[in-house]
Amino acid sequence: MKKMILAAALLLCSFMGFSQIVINEIEADTPSTDVLEFIELKSATPNLALDGYVLVLFNGTTNGDAATAYMALDLDGYTTDVNGIFLIGNSQVSPSPSITVNNGAIQNGPDGAGIYLGNAVDFPFNTVATSTNLIDGVAYTNSNTILPTAIMTAMNLTVSTNENANSNASTQSIQRKDDGTYEVKAPTPGANNDGSGVGTNGITISVTPSNIIEGNIFNVVFTTQTPVTADLGFSFSIANGSFNTADYTGNLTVVIPTGATTASKSFQLTDDAIDEGDEIMKVSMGAVPSNYSKLNDNVEIRIHDNDYEVKPWGTPLNPTFGLATSTAPTGYYSTLEGKSGTALKQAIQDIIANPAVVRKHNYGDIFDILKEADQNPLNGSQVWLMYVEQPRSKIDYQTGTSGAAGFWNREHIYAQSRGGFTNGTSSNADGFDVWDSTNADDILAGHADGHHIRAEDSPENSLRSERNYGVDYNGPSGSAGSWHGDVARSIFYMCVRYNGLNVVNGNPPNNPDGYIGDLATLLTWNMADVADDYEMNRNNVVYNWQRNRNPFIDYPLLAEYIWGSHAGETWFASLAVADNLDVKVGLYPNPAHDSLFISGVSSGNVVVYSMTGVTLFNKGFTENTAIPLSLSSGMYLAKVTSGGKTTVKKLVVK
Repeated sequence: MKKMILAAALLLCSFMGFSQIVINEIEADTPSTDVLEFIELKSATPNLALDGYVLVLFNGTTNGDAATAYMALDLDGYTTDVNGIFLIGNSQVSPSPSITVNNGAIQNGPDGAGIYLGNAVDFPFNTVATSTNLIDGVAYTNSNTILPTAIMTAMNLTVSTNENANSNASTQSIQRKDDGTYEVKAPTPGANNDGSGVGTNGITISVTPSNIIEGNIFNVVFTTQTPVTADLGFSFSIANGSFNTADYTGNLTVVIPTGATTASKSFQLTDDAIDEGDEIMKVSMGAVPSNYSKLNDNVEIRIHDNDYEVKPWGTPLNPTFGLATSTAPTGYYSTLEGKSGTALKQAIQDIIANPAVVRKHNYGDIFDILKEADQNPLNGSQVWLMYVEQPRSKIDYQTGTSGAAGFWNREHIYAQSRGGFTNGTSSNADGFDVWDSTNADDILAGHADGHHIRAEDSPENSLRSERNYGVDYNGPSGSAGSWHGDVARSIFYMCVRYNGLNVVNGNPPNNPDGYIGDLATLLTWNMADVADDYEMNRNNVVYNWQRNRNPFIDYPLLAEYIWGSHAGETWFASLAVADNLDVKVGLYPNPAHDSLFISGVSSGNVVVYSMTGVTLFNKGFTENTAIPLSLSSGMYLAKVTSGGKTTVKKLVVK
């Protein structure tokens, strides 16, 4: 009996030792792109070792289904601070979190979080919530009516706290009070919720300049809030991933002298001749005394490589033609010959959705595909952003909530919500050699089909949303429309590749799944903004991954045989080639002023379009005869037709 009592006492003491840590504060719903999320833990005693604990975040449900884990973070090796606080959050949270998670990683609710005895491996993705080994748990929501009932049941919780209780969810957090209940008020990351505790002298990292070119000098500056009372020395690091000690020279220890508030260290970047691409340097402080706190840490700085690949072709804004040639195998389109109408459309689908050939990748792989397919021809360290018509570093891709300024994201041209393939594939990249088979009915594959996903400025990506082209969305103000034809040909591809997807005229009411517009605009864009070398190259790249091509890039006139002026006519590739004039056709002067000449053909017809596809004039011409112009300064498209053949040229008017 004595042995049993002793064993029970030891077990109770062990559990009490583990029970002195609680979830102290949760800020899940923050403004805009969720860059200020955090979860704060608190121990009953300061400087508590967190070995043996794991924090698990659960996705809540309201329909009685099991709530499951979406993130688990091992706490081994960490300790709480002098106030018993331990902070987990986004990189922009201040003071700097001890564990940093991606922006948007902490879900807004209805959800839950729990501190358990164990390790992250005990809670793989989709692990069902449980009360076993639970030390402390919190259920939360941002609604008065939608509760995380499954989490509450699984974790034996009787209360769910509404972060939006004061209608200020984005600027207030859920905070634990001394009596164990919760309230909602202004966030207090890294500090006791009641304002008590030991004050610390905060240290901030800054780097100048903020964007650095390989070979240049930069400075890392450390600044305290108040003068230090004794020399403050500590080490720091700047290496991160591929950016290592071979990339710089400089000393990694710093001392802020007594009575001062700042110290600076200078570094020289190595100027090698290697194309490594742009890299991210991360400045991270080492251990600092307990009476100091890190107001920021792991500060990321862009290092731009001055050695990069330049392609022989131009950007979509300054296109070239004939330099990037199709990598389609001989006979790839031979089965289209002599077909028309629905038989022609089916023959195209039989090629590009062939389950014996075509490969299905996942959404995580799309970033790697786009870094290659959408590479800026003028700088191999960048991608070209479609709607905004400008480059951006490949390293600045959006990993958290969409819409972050300065980042680029994956834009579905056939909007996910319209296509019915939202979240249809995994977000975990598994590489070129890992793929699944697919077919024309596999609509979920459209979620990660590289032929209709483009690199795009993240805020502009959010702005476009699911809007129809032409009748609703025409890009940002000032857009030259260099992407119009690309968009049209992507949508035409999707509507043949996948059963159930359609392109129709106008603005489809109620945005039904499987329908997108505006067909008339897209047909005009397809002919006015012709496929260039940039688009042909990306067709080749996506083909290498997916083993299918966009036939409307290889043969833009195909769209006219399916939906346009040649609908119902018999297709022959030789006629499609003949439908384009020889490259000898020229416009001069170009840039033009008040008149234009067309050379290379004796006579014909010219139609001038705006970059948004609006017809501005339609006139006949003869060679070496001036065509009067009455156009404002800008870029236009001139469609020249002669002898039944057509070509489109860009025209600049000054």
